[in-house]
Amino acid sequence: MSTVEQQLDDLEAQITSELPSDISVSSVKYEGPELVVYTRDPKKFAQQGDLIRQLASKLRKRITVRPDPSVLSRPEQAREEIMDVIPGDAGVTDLDFHADTGEVVIEAEKPGMVIGRHGSTLREITKTVGWTPEVVRTPPIESSTVSNVRSFLKQERDERRDILEKVGRQIHREEMSDDEYVRITTLGCCREVGRASFILSTPETRILIDCGDKPGAEGEVPYLHAPEALGAGPQTIDAVVLTHAHLDHSALIPLLFKYGYDGPIYCTEPTRDLMGLLTLDYLDVAAKEGRSPPYESEQVREAIKHCIPLEYGDVTDIAPDVKLTFHNAGHILGSAVSHFHIGDGLYNVAFSGDIHYDDTRLFNGAVNDFPRVETLVLESTYGGRNDYQTDQSDSERNLKEVITETYEKDGKVVIPAFAVGRSQEIMLVLEEAMRSGDIPTMPVHLDGMIWEATAIHTTYPEYLRDDLRDRIFHEDENPFLAEQFNHIDGGEEERQDVADGEPCIILSTSGMVTGGPIMSWLGHIGPDPDSTLVFVGYQAQGTLGRRIQNGWDEIPTSEVGAMGNGGGRGTLSLNMDVETVDGFSGHADRAGLENFVKTMNPRPEKVLCVHGDERSTQDLSSALYHDFDMRTFAPKNLETFRFL
Repeated sequence: MSTVEQQLDDLEAQITSELPSDISVSSVKYEGPELVVYTRDPKKFAQQGDLIRQLASKLRKRITVRPDPSVLSRPEQAREEIMDVIPGDAGVTDLDFHADTGEVVIEAEKPGMVIGRHGSTLREITKTVGWTPEVVRTPPIESSTVSNVRSFLKQERDERRDILEKVGRQIHREEMSDDEYVRITTLGCCREVGRASFILSTPETRILIDCGDKPGAEGEVPYLHAPEALGAGPQTIDAVVLTHAHLDHSALIPLLFKYGYDGPIYCTEPTRDLMGLLTLDYLDVAAKEGRSPPYESEQVREAIKHCIPLEYGDVTDIAPDVKLTFHNAGHILGSAVSHFHIGDGLYNVAFSGDIHYDDTRLFNGAVNDFPRVETLVLESTYGGRNDYQTDQSDSERNLKEVITETYEKDGKVVIPAFAVGRSQEIMLVLEEAMRSGDIPTMPVHLDGMIWEATAIHTTYPEYLRDDLRDRIFHEDENPFLAEQFNHIDGGEEERQDVADGEPCIILSTSGMVTGGPIMSWLGHIGPDPDSTLVFVGYQAQGTLGRRIQNGWDEIPTSEVGAMGNGGGRGTLSLNMDVETVDGFSGHADRAGLENFVKTMNPRPEKVLCVHGDERSTQDLSSALYHDFDMRTFAPKNLETFRFL
């Protein structure tokens, strides 16, 4: 018998001994990081509300209780009884029964009413019908991404259970080594922005954190081929942790499956959905530009199938010697500071991913409250000595002034924006400014993936700032449903009509002007001296956005392809005004990065400054060393740091 089988037998015996004699256990299984207990007495389990919590505390494991399939009532009967338990105002839109696991997935407009205070309604459902309820939100704005991901995971449910059981056995295997060390190897984003990727390794475990591309630099990918990385193949990796869905962190995650990886990806639920959206678009853009995509859509589906979503604050075993906890990073929807607890109190490492330390209109600020962190891997995008961003209220005032001035000239405002994060932030600013009369009310056209990304935001309001979440819960107050927002469906004819029409605002991807519909808008509106191009986000070195920001006003049409004004060879004269409004970045500025470290208690012993150009990483590393007397580094790619 394998050690895992023996472990499960021992756990079953221990759980049985802890339970009242009238509650039986039919089997115990590992599914990913969770211990799943099947019982023929689910109703009795539910009647003792604290029983699961007490077991989880005693065994120090995440426990899910499910009914043995043999005791389930018929779905038709259970459906009526469940609907009798759930308050009518919950807005239930679907019930989906899965007899193999005894789960019923309840989709509702107001999941909180299905859950009840401290889970009381969920327990009542199980007490009444025996089925284990799982609750998901009905998106207030229809999202094809959320719908497709949910239906795909439902379709792949059997295979996914096999994956989870395999992962569970890997997590709970016996430790093989008596050595003690922790290593971090840098595979990208060191002294540069983009292609984020790291290996965290112990004698037992190798974990890949992020695997992104580099904006504006085709072909520059993480050093996955290096011997210290995945030289022996991606199957040498035990787990992947994805901090957030931006392509400079997620674009090449599906590539791992092309080359043989078959393990878990740990991320938040919105990160999973956004990764699907952005990587499929990444393939689409490559095809349109005549480039060979690095992987196929099938690998994107494999990545989604292997995702194990975690919530903020849940301490989760992901290897025999590693526990992972996600915390809000304040950067984009679902972004996470990733805290790794290694061994039995041996060492703690936190990867910031990308962070925003202060509250924004969209998110609460990044969390930095950890019991222990010996080493912090910290982003440094705005870590330079003079990288202080404009105060948010000043930034909003500057944007409103630019919009008003352009409106008075009868022009149009074009804002290149990332589909995820910055677009929704700007939408909130515009909605409030028009509602309060600070700027004239005018159409706001959303092009590219912005509307779909916004729909995903409204699906997961629990990840948004507290007051915004409350507004989304009340449909008549949902700011994203304001009538001035118009979704462009991608047709050139519609863009031409907008360009020929009245003053308006256009929010369009891509945020760094590296492709996508923004190219078409430059073709349509770029020659108009009464209009304004406004940059509200970071423009990386090598991108067309950075070149325009630095003064380019003659753009080779080969750079942007056919742009609605003939395209072909030659140049496009950019006669529109070009403005940069700082303060809307999803990244902390120099002060925010310093405050993130300053307010950590206890502070880390070592800080690796990454994800910034050479000046930014070295400036921040030097400042943290001088101000806080800690060991700091500005590593290069392909360096390995050994701790202990």
